[in-house]
Amino acid sequence: MSSTDINEYMSVNLAKAIANPLFPALDSLLRAGRHIASEDLDNHAFLSDFESELAVFYQRYNAELVKAPEGFFYLRPRSTSLINRSVLSELDMLVGKVLCFLYLSPERLAHEGIFTNQELYDELLQLVDEAKLMKLVTNRATGSDLDKEKLFDKVRTSLRRLKRLGMIITVGETNKFRISEAVFRFGADVRVGDDMRDAQLRLIRDGEAVVYHEEPNQPTLFDNQDKQDGQDKLHNDTVSIESEEGDDA
Repeated sequence: MSSTDINEYMSVNLAKAIANPLFPALDSLLRAGRHIASEDLDNHAFLSDFESELAVFYQRYNAELVKAPEGFFYLRPRSTSLINRSVLSELDMLVGKVLCFLYLSPERLAHEGIFTNQELYDELLQLVDEAKLMKLVTNRATGSDLDKEKLFDKVRTSLRRLKRLGMIITVGETNKFRISEAVFRFGADVRVGDDMRDAQLRLIRDGEAVVYHEEPNQPTLFDNQDKQDGQDKLHNDTVSIESEEGDDA
């Protein structure tokens, strides 16, 4: 096939992007739901250089390459996409929203941007009604010390899932992490208004799903799904995430 024939299907810049050694691994990450933030220097620079060309490429899969206002990239599959969507539990969503709250907090600067699993757990207990959290573990409004240990384990599992999505970056010891700007996927209304932190706190305490519309007539950031196995689930528009018990956040 001549270069003229190739150019009928693929621009020169798109061909360069696909031929780049970074592309195979980055493509796999995007399809796996990974958010590429500025901390990922090489991949973020690559997406910035070839954003328009790769946007056309993923359109063929009925998916949209999105660059969020904070600068991070992710894939948003449409309902007819050949790329799957993932399911996040209600606890995953709560942890994500608390991470966004911490990202906006003065404590992030005081801690040089680094938090521990325990600090995240303590913040979650402070911001969210304990009875609601216990129901996520026991289906009861109260719980024993053992139930609270189970809740902590589930929070750690949520952190591992969000780590694989690029929301947090492990720092040194396995129980320390830095929060990425990609947590603004859970920010909803905090991108508008006078006090972003107060808006995020309201979302957490009211238990509201994330419903930020990035463009008119586009799907919401996370869509409600019917109850499964007695527990509310929430969709996000990435692909399935499998728990990796050995991968600590």
